Amino acid sequence: MKISIDAMGGDNAPKAPVEAAQKAIQAYPDLEITLVGNEEKIRKHITNDNRLSVLHTTEKIEDTDQPTTAVRRKKDASMVLAVKEVKEGRADATISAGNTGALMTAGLLHVGRIKGIDRPALSPMLPTLNGKGFLLLDVGANMDAKPEHLLQYAIIGHTYMEMVRNVRKPRVGLLNVGTENGKGNELTKAAFSLLENANIHFIGNVEARDLLTGVADVVVCDGFNGNLVLKTTEGTAGALFSLLKKELTSSFLSKIAAATLKPRFSKIKNQLSYSQYGGAGLYGLKAPVIKAHGSSDEVAVFHAIRQAYEMVDQQVVTIIKNEIAKVVLNNGQEG
Repeated sequence: MKISIDAMGGDNAPKAPVEAAQKAIQAYPDLEITLVGNEEKIRKHITNDNRLSVLHTTEKIEDTDQPTTAVRRKKDASMVLAVKEVKEGRADATISAGNTGALMTAGLLHVGRIKGIDRPALSPMLPTLNGKGFLLLDVGANMDAKPEHLLQYAIIGHTYMEMVRNVRKPRVGLLNVGTENGKGNELTKAAFSLLENANIHFIGNVEARDLLTGVADVVVCDGFNGNLVLKTTEGTAGALFSLLKKELTSSFLSKIAAATLKPRFSKIKNQLSYSQYGGAGLYGLKAPVIKAHGSSDEVAVFHAIRQAYEMVDQQVVTIIKNEIAKVVLNNGQEG
């Protein structure tokens, strides 16, 4: 198996991608990784180049670049070349912690959509109190969605959770303002009807306040609301830990208590950390394209590699293609 990585994308590049790649090579004996970027900077962090190769380029896409323009003009950028490795058959999947919009553009342009998928979804795993997490589709690939898009997201999410996360009969919920049937706007009402008749374990509407309790394994919504959920969750977790840190260092007695409780707080922090869940998959493309968090460290990038590896190993894209084809066929017959 071969995976390409944009080694220049993200706040901690190229150190984090390179160290994660070396760790992944040790974990997966059949894995080969191509690191794409400035070779001189990359090799400073390589201590074991077994099954690692470097594709050199000095060009990169910045976070401030306009996505579509950057992908079309910076054809030798590390992100673009990493995606092209998949297009040209030299890699089975690709990963980047760089510009999200640019990665989506490059994925659509060079990898392409699965037939029957109107719009791919950007989908991260978010933490839950039970430690299992849930998949949220979509968090910003498409700000406006149609009911059939949410149906496609549900099928994609159901397949991913079953094949990669090993969740038997994953529960699929529709993000809404209430749990009762008939709640919501025109989009959610129409989507509810489609999901209710789909070949998935649809549990109905779910509310944002219940997401972290593990109410569902897959939650579908349009990209606007999904992005609000994602940013609110990240912001709340960050604010909570900042508040705890402030209070636990406010006095001598508090510091003693904090030292005693440190292992417990570390466990909670890890449980709520995105780094253990991998990246946000751009699901609906013809091959796995994974967007790692911009501030990803070695651990987070490693789990993004693990995620890509498991998607290829379990042939998730092929299964999604087959499931979507069934929906297209059924809709054609009904028409």
